[in-house]
Formats: sequence, structure tokens, C-alpha cells
Amino acid sequence: MSWTVTLPYLRPPLSLNDRYQTPAGRAVHSATVRRIRADVALLIRNAKIPPQESVHVRLHYRPKDNRRRDADNLIATQKPCVDALVDAGVVPDDCAPYVDWSRPVIHEAEKSHGAVLWLVIEERT
Repeated sequence: MSWTVTLPYLRPPLSLNDRYQTPAGRAVHSATVRRIRADVALLIRNAKIPPQESVHVRLHYRPKDNRRRDADNLIATQKPCVDALVDAGVVPDDCAPYVDWSRPVIHEAEKSHGAVLWLVIEERT
């Protein structure tokens, strides 16, 4: 079984390229992580994803244009999304026996669609 959860962001809220080296920057980062976790946990609950023994997770991003982007930078956004699976009660923990994930995917822009981020959660058997 598989579920697709569309995220409420037009671009990834976090990137591995972000720099949070000051106390104020770290506070902004922490607040963003909390917001992502809360937003995604609510979406997961609304999707009625039942508790799972194990899942596979992958973040997808279709930007509004086809500039070059590094998919690895999306890992900073994917991590709080995985944490949200625990917050929503889908898995008991985000460690190896319960969750694995793949590198995020950046899709080509489509002129008829705007930017969108989505999470695919697959039941592992």
C-alpha cells in the first residue's frame, strides 16, 4: 500500500545549504523544523494512514522552473517529514527497523502546474 501526501509548501522550507550559525539562526531553524513536523503530522493524520510496522519514505519536488538544483539539499526538509510519521503514530520510531528512505527526487517543471512538494509513504512488508 502507498500514500501520497501533498505538502503545503511551494518550495522546500529547509535546505542543507542553509546556514544557521548564530543563536538567532538556530532559533529560526528549530521553529521551521517544528512547523514542518506539525504540518506534516496533521496531513498524515488527515490522510488516515494506519499504524505500520515499517515504511519507505521519499520526498518529491516539482519546482516552478528547471534551474539546476541538488536533490540532496532536500534531505533537510525530508528529515522532519520522517519525524512527523512518528508524531502522527504511523511508526513507533524513525530508526532503521521502522523507516527507510530514498534520496529526494526533483521532477521537471510543468508549465501547466505550479511548484509542489509531496511525500510518498509506502508500506514495507
